[in-house]
Parts: sequence; structure tokens; C-alpha cells
Amino acid sequence: MQTIRDLAALREAVAVFRAAGERVALVPTMGALHAGHMALFEEAKRVADRVVVSIFVNPRQFGAGEDLDRYPRREGADARMLAEAACDVLWMPAVDVMYPAGYATNVSVAGVSETLDGAARPGHFDGVATVVTKLFNQVRPDVALFGNKDFQQLTVIRRLVADLDFGIEIIGVPTQRDDDGLALSSRNLYLSDEDRARAVALPRALGVAARAIARGDDPREALAAAEASLLSAGFDSVDYVAMVDAETLAEMPEANRRRRLLAAARIGGTRLIDTIPVEAGEQG
Repeated sequence: MQTIRDLAALREAVAVFRAAGERVALVPTMGALHAGHMALFEEAKRVADRVVVSIFVNPRQFGAGEDLDRYPRREGADARMLAEAACDVLWMPAVDVMYPAGYATNVSVAGVSETLDGAARPGHFDGVATVVTKLFNQVRPDVALFGNKDFQQLTVIRRLVADLDFGIEIIGVPTQRDDDGLALSSRNLYLSDEDRARAVALPRALGVAARAIARGDDPREALAAAEASLLSAGFDSVDYVAMVDAETLAEMPEANRRRRLLAAARIGGTRLIDTIPVEAGEQG
């Protein structure tokens, strides 16, 4: 595995792959890798000849008072995990490589970025869209892979790629979960043992709501019940529990549309998100 921190060296490495006619996949991450990230990597190996994994904790997607300074950083362990999995390139730029002195450009995706996490975390998706645009231009992949757990992020990136004519295939990979159902996340490392045990209420509440909606119960009542169950289970607050159109993120879509439940809630100072489809058989 090549570990690269210099942009010119990255482009040289990718140019070698291109010259050989190989298909290149990109897996963008912020590090602290877990089985969820590795599921993205394994799918990338399946759909491409070469895989570039990026690790960059992007300061532009963290708001005031968020966890940028304490976000877990495990570069050595991450690099070993990727090397053992036969990753081709690990791209680990420093902040001044990604945003050099004088950097002044921001990428914003209207509409799909403005509700849910966009409303709860102002500016977050501008930071995501900006760094992903940079990564796409740096690596110039044929395909890029993102987890369904960050479903609004995935929707924003799909809109970005369509609007800016990137010509990159975007693949959403099903959410990976622990045995008890909690979605894997680097932020799970923040949870105390007690809060970790309580956190499983999040996927359980979404599952109960999805089944109720699928059988024809009133969606608003099902969502309100899910929020109440989270608070009673020990969550400190709930940013949202919503049912959205799986393509547009419009809330409360008709039953003839593909629908997903999305939620964000805080426990022990840690903000967790999750999503599941309403209809059985959809990717989780």
C-alpha cells in the first residue's frame, strides 16, 4: 500500500492506474476506521481494480462547539488495517494541503442540504460538499462509495455529482451494525458502557416506527412514538425523527414513493444518527 500525503504524488500514482486501463474507486473517510468503513472498502474492491481510501478530518464540516478537537484520530491503526486488507493507496493530506493559504472557495448544494442535519448543523453540508469536490478532483475516481447511514450526506453528494457533471458512479453501501443493531460509527467510541447499552434504543425505535408505517398506521403518530421512546430510554434530546422521500428527502412522502426514516439524537453528549427504509427489502 502506498501512503501518500502530497498531491503531486497522489496524481502520479493514479496516473499509473489509468495508464493500465484500470478502474479506480474512492472511499472517503475521516479515519477511526471500523467494520463499516471496511464494508465500503470491500465493495470498492468488488467494483474496481484499484482502491484509494482517503483519511481527512475535515474542519469545514464541524460547527462551533462540535467535536473537531476530540474527534478520534488513529492514523497508525487505520493504516495497518488498510495495508492488511490490500488497499492500493491511502491518501492522508494535511489541512494545509487540502486548504492552502488563501483558500476561498465554498461548495453549496441547495435543497437536499437544508433540512434535518442541515438545519441542526448549519454549514455542515457546505463543508461536506466542498471536501468531497476536492477529493473528486484530486483522485478523479470512476466510482465513489459512501455509507447509507449518513443518508442525507449521500443524497447531497448524488445531487452534487449530477449538477456538476462529475461522471462518477456513486454507490451507497448498507449500514453496518453491531450484533444488537446499533449502527457502527466512529463516534460510538465516545459512549460510556451505560450509554452504549442505552443507545440501542435508536435502531429499535426506528424499526418499530417503520413496521407501524408499513402496515398503514399514521406516520406522524409513529414518529412521535419513536421520539418519545428515545427520551424514555435515556437519550438527552432528539434533533429529529422524520420520514422522507428516499430520492428528494421531502418529508412525509406518499406511500407510492420509496420512503426512509432518519433520526438524530443525543446521549451522554454524543450525537448519533441512523436510518432505515420503511419498505422491507430496501437497502438498510
